[in-house]
Amino acid sequence: MGSEMIGAVGLGCLLLLMVLRVPVALTMLLVGIVGFSQVISWGAAISMLKSVPVEVLSNYSFSAVPMFILMGVLAAHSGMAGKLFDSTRVICGGWKGGLAIAAVGSCGIFSAISGSSLATASTMTRVALPEMERYGYNRGLATGALAAGGTLGIMIPPSIALLIYAILTEQSVGDMFMAGLVPGLMGLVMYALTVSVVMRLKPSLAVAGEPTSWGEKFRSMTGLVPFFAVFLVMILGIYFGVFTPTEGAAVGAFSTLLYALVKGMRWGGLWRSVQETLSLSAVVFFMLVGAETLGYFISVSRISFSISDILYGMDLAPIVVVLCILLLYFVLGMFMDSIAMLVITVPVVYPIIQSLGVDPVWFGIITVLTVELGLITPPVGMNVFVIKAMAPHVGLGEIFKGVTPFIVSDFIRLALLVAFPVLTTMFLL
Repeated sequence: MGSEMIGAVGLGCLLLLMVLRVPVALTMLLVGIVGFSQVISWGAAISMLKSVPVEVLSNYSFSAVPMFILMGVLAAHSGMAGKLFDSTRVICGGWKGGLAIAAVGSCGIFSAISGSSLATASTMTRVALPEMERYGYNRGLATGALAAGGTLGIMIPPSIALLIYAILTEQSVGDMFMAGLVPGLMGLVMYALTVSVVMRLKPSLAVAGEPTSWGEKFRSMTGLVPFFAVFLVMILGIYFGVFTPTEGAAVGAFSTLLYALVKGMRWGGLWRSVQETLSLSAVVFFMLVGAETLGYFISVSRISFSISDILYGMDLAPIVVVLCILLLYFVLGMFMDSIAMLVITVPVVYPIIQSLGVDPVWFGIITVLTVELGLITPPVGMNVFVIKAMAPHVGLGEIFKGVTPFIVSDFIRLALLVAFPVLTTMFLL
């Protein structure tokens, strides 16, 4: 059996094991080791198994991951998220559907110091959903806005997904973060507009909030200051080379920790934050070890080069190939976690993208946006299930129905980014 055929069989086994609910990280590790042994030898596979975990766990670039996770966890446990929603609620006071717009805005701003969509969705649901229900908001609209708003955590920098894509493809982390800024802000604005359109079409879904004066709106902005301060120091420092992405993540985590301590966080809250960070980081690093192992197998099997040759033989335009890959991501996103999807597929599709001469930064952004769509699409929209866990009294059908207008909004945003690549590259040096 040729190496390409072994690669194809390995990818088939990968999908089969995932369908059988074997943990994604373990699936990648098993397929990578067994496949590598069949292409090279068992001795080489064992040597790889010894070296890969050390390579990943000692990789300086990956050390930014737990720092970004720690930032979001500290913000959640220190009360920053609650103050954030209070501020956006006052700013949107008196607007029709104002609380839903405030929830989306809070998710977007919280994303600025949290690289995780799931953390953003769970934190803001805990804070905002009870308030929306108290004002009689339709539960579908309320949970749909929170599920969609949570996806902003994967795009607005700092983003763990963008960081991992940059490391896997050897792109500049700073460039990826700056490229994600406009698409992330577009998502925030378009989600707010989606709420306004839904309110115009179905006014009965929500009521206007309590009106607030301009003075109250202005004073409430103090709740946004900590987020913007941490975000600007971190992103501008990385972009202008004052510090590396890893150092920037550490600066952001330390700044958030100082704020939490000043605001009265005790040892109990700090210990819970550290435990949660370690737990989430362990999951991510296990997946990265599996992805690295799988990547070695894909490389020696040359399956990605075979796929590239097939595509060249079909004489398809690069944009058609890109659209086919995005369709693949959209389908996979219905069943898989976003980070798992990236670490599995990027080693396969990136050589194809390189061979076609496609801008890797632009491709990374539209890929992450398509992955983001998968977080809110049935049957396994991860953000939807997170919100269902936080609000068990709301049916899954209600949440999926409420999030549908936001899915339409995301498709429009994706179309704009595909049609106008300058939206992602305008801030790159």
